[in-house]
Amino acid sequence: MKKRRKRALFITFEGPDGAGKTTHAKRLKHDLEAEGYKVLLTREPGGSHFGERVRDILLDRKTGKISPITELLLYESIRAHHVETVIKPSIESGTIVISDRFTDASIAYQGYGRGIPIEIVKTLNSIATSGLVPDVTILIDIKPEVALRGIAKRVQDVIGNSKKNRKGLDRIESAGNAFHHRVRQAYLEMSKDSSGRILCIHRQNKFEETYALIINELSRKFDFFRKVFNN
Repeated sequence: MKKRRKRALFITFEGPDGAGKTTHAKRLKHDLEAEGYKVLLTREPGGSHFGERVRDILLDRKTGKISPITELLLYESIRAHHVETVIKPSIESGTIVISDRFTDASIAYQGYGRGIPIEIVKTLNSIATSGLVPDVTILIDIKPEVALRGIAKRVQDVIGNSKKNRKGLDRIESAGNAFHHRVRQAYLEMSKDSSGRILCIHRQNKFEETYALIINELSRKFDFFRKVFNN
């Protein structure tokens, strides 16, 4: 491995459930580390011992029905702790931080998906993050019907009306067809209004094709990535 260099950068991955963002985030971490950069890969909800414990409650279908505002406040409590104890200290030390989901997810899922007024979500996001905004966000777009069918190959035809087809999905994944279409539409709208922060990548059939698009877009936006990946 090359000698590690410091290059603080905050990158987030977003997209509907099953879009493949986690796999691509791991690949980007691997490739940056191979070039000698210190990289932290984290996730939301989660990212810390506290966050992971609350994540289990949020995603477990046995938790049952909770109100949208309760759900949002739980996400924001995880985020506040995550930013304070993990993300900000890492950035300040010169680490490249890659997060699998961040504030955009709350706007898409709890705002557009659950129907909480967007300004309330944005206000709570700002409080939880102390105003921290990603340098760039990779949005991997995919139709919900395609994405949810492929989640870990656990279920088939999960968008169908039959409740038995939803077995194996977590509490958010099993929210239903209309919910996931609202989430996807929210992401697409946010990408248009993000002043270039959100880079929308339409997922291809093959992993390498999608990843190549991600690297091309990052290289187009940042000289740093152009130099790292020789684009």
